Amino acid sequence: MNAAVRAILHVDMDAFYASVEQRDEPRLRGRPVVVGGRSRRGVVAAASYEARPYGVRSAMPMGEALRRCPDAVVVPPRMGRYAEVSARVFDIFRRFTPLVEGLSLDEAFLDVTASRSLFGGAEPIARRIKESILAETGLTASAGVAPCKFVAKVASDLRKPDGLVVVAEHDVASFLDPLPIERMWGVGQKTAPRLRASGLATIGDLARAETRTLEGLLGRWGTEVQLLARGIDERDVVPGIVAKSVGAEETYENDLVDIASIERCLLDQSARVASRLVHERLSGTVVVVKLKDSAFRLFTRRATLPEPVADTDSIFEAARSLVARFPLRGRRFRLTGVAVAGLREGPPSPRLFPDARAERRRRVEQLTADVTDRFGALGLTRAALVDPEHASRAPVNVDRVHRRLRADEPED
Repeated sequence: MNAAVRAILHVDMDAFYASVEQRDEPRLRGRPVVVGGRSRRGVVAAASYEARPYGVRSAMPMGEALRRCPDAVVVPPRMGRYAEVSARVFDIFRRFTPLVEGLSLDEAFLDVTASRSLFGGAEPIARRIKESILAETGLTASAGVAPCKFVAKVASDLRKPDGLVVVAEHDVASFLDPLPIERMWGVGQKTAPRLRASGLATIGDLARAETRTLEGLLGRWGTEVQLLARGIDERDVVPGIVAKSVGAEETYENDLVDIASIERCLLDQSARVASRLVHERLSGTVVVVKLKDSAFRLFTRRATLPEPVADTDSIFEAARSLVARFPLRGRRFRLTGVAVAGLREGPPSPRLFPDARAERRRRVEQLTADVTDRFGALGLTRAALVDPEHASRAPVNVDRVHRRLRADEPED
């Protein structure tokens, strides 16, 4: 890549959640590990490479995963731990460039165009990043190097795990041409059959297709797909994107049928959201509660707070106040969720006139985070969450503890 051409990296950690579990627990190494909740309603959050030959993949129902791989070891997610390791990985990224755009805890785009004179080129930078990640975290990452974001992202996925694929500017067309359309950004299980039925099987086919044909199949998105298929992607790497929301939600083995059970679950989720906010030095002004009933109807309610919060009690108080606004009568609920949006960087600002109650909450939250960092997820637990009377209501599956970023890919 010459000096006039952009140098974009896409770095993606390999089976991140499962790899962290295997690193932290030696008995799991070399075994098929599935991160998620072991229940008939559970969903796979991540699968180790030992589990993948059986066809186990993320977002698969846990029941199906265990039918395919009966010997799999199911491990509950530890989102706080993954966030901690992620922070170390992103620190490594920023040693090589300030232009780091995080897509999730385990992947990011890096623009190293201006860094090449310091570190000797894009490929050496990618190698040094991978080596540093392995040396400092014990984990492997795969990287793609290309003149644009789309090609770099496709390249990083081709030789996992521990892969490195470099695509020079003059090789972009020949690199993309033979790849199946499923490698195209945004083409998934619903779109791919429709394209294949029209004779479009590869990215090269998309690049050569009539624009009006793609627009007929994909709408206005068809024009963008064709540009990407031709390797044309002018999007910049945008650093410092703050999450749109931080949230937690669970699907339960047994439906929740009373307000007390729902509120207890919301308390647990509020605590996990607060932990993530503290770890990532964020606070927010909007609390969102989500409930899904046994008929799969989804209900959401939100409240805007007068000032940013990042502690369990403030989030839970807002969430509990929202419960009264849901149509609860006669319904059973299979999922609950809490999220904080309206985010800003940094903890809540000090008040001109200090609020002793709010300050106490902030200190408790920071203490909880410190203890969890030192002793793990079981360091501190609220008494309300270990009440044996409600033990049967404990969540059995963490479907998602998410950090939603600016949408980089449309949902299929």
